[in-house]
Amino acid sequence: MNIEYFKKTLKSIMDIPSPSGYTKEAMHYIQNELTQMGYTPSMNHKGNLYVKVSGSNHDHPIAFSAHCDTLGLMVRSIKDNGTLAITTIGGPCLPTLDGEYCTVITRDNKRYSGTILSTSPSVHVFKDASTVARDIDHMIVRIDEVVNSKDDVLKLGINNGDIIAYDPKTTFCESGYIKSRFLDDKLCVAIQLAVLKALSDNKMVPSQDTWFCFSSYEEVGHGASWLPQEIETFISVDMGCVGEDLSCKETQVSICAKDSGGPYDYDLVSTMIELSKTNHIDYVVDIYPMYGSDTGAALRGGNNIKGGLIGPGVAASHGMERSHMDGVNATYGLIMALMGL
Repeated sequence: MNIEYFKKTLKSIMDIPSPSGYTKEAMHYIQNELTQMGYTPSMNHKGNLYVKVSGSNHDHPIAFSAHCDTLGLMVRSIKDNGTLAITTIGGPCLPTLDGEYCTVITRDNKRYSGTILSTSPSVHVFKDASTVARDIDHMIVRIDEVVNSKDDVLKLGINNGDIIAYDPKTTFCESGYIKSRFLDDKLCVAIQLAVLKALSDNKMVPSQDTWFCFSSYEEVGHGASWLPQEIETFISVDMGCVGEDLSCKETQVSICAKDSGGPYDYDLVSTMIELSKTNHIDYVVDIYPMYGSDTGAALRGGNNIKGGLIGPGVAASHGMERSHMDGVNATYGLIMALMGL
């Protein structure tokens, strides 16, 4: 894998706000990258991006999917004191957002910086500053403009339904760790782009026609619900879970056997295990009881596919996440192996 390209691409994608429903800027970036590599990407009506790579065989087309949409917030209402009440996009771990910097994006693309705070943000003022619940009804956004009323905020062009994107704080550590918000799943978007760059630069031909999907609504449950009809095998490339009762480490690729939607295709999981063993890829098999993927969305959408899920280990998911370059390389290696390369 071209490590320099991967890191540059990951940082660029992380810097583009893309909560579910507001992915057009990120998709435009990905589309440009693919075009520069010589591909001809296409987009469906809901905003998912697809690129097809012709293989040496055409009888069993395979697809990989990573989602470029992230968690986020939206303006629920404007309070009389000029702060913003919020609603979630997807399922962020709300306590981790207390004190996080953010950007409010209006419908006419004005952008205002702000901070996500609890409703009792000062220990010098509020007796419950340390104990008040960090939930959606006790958190607000303080915008960095001189506003003292709802009318002041409205004059800025901020309205209900505006997107609030919070800062990713992407950091590459010398030890190989990568820490950032939204590694779920921009980490895998960058992996897929690195795969596509390797195929293009080295004129590599996969063993089967291979599709790459970049989806836009995974965090809200219907990202890849429609697929091109020819696809036979569909594999979500998404974060592997790290934590209690799980085997995966951040340095490994996780192969999911079952998540909250049920088991993945048994034979496909077995194939991925054998490919990992044959290619000396550091892998584990895990169960994710509180997880859903684009593969689940595709199956619920009625697509006639064999479904799988793989991804680099990611700790503290939906909070301040962390992974490792070893897990990135293991995931990249398994994708290449699945393409017969």
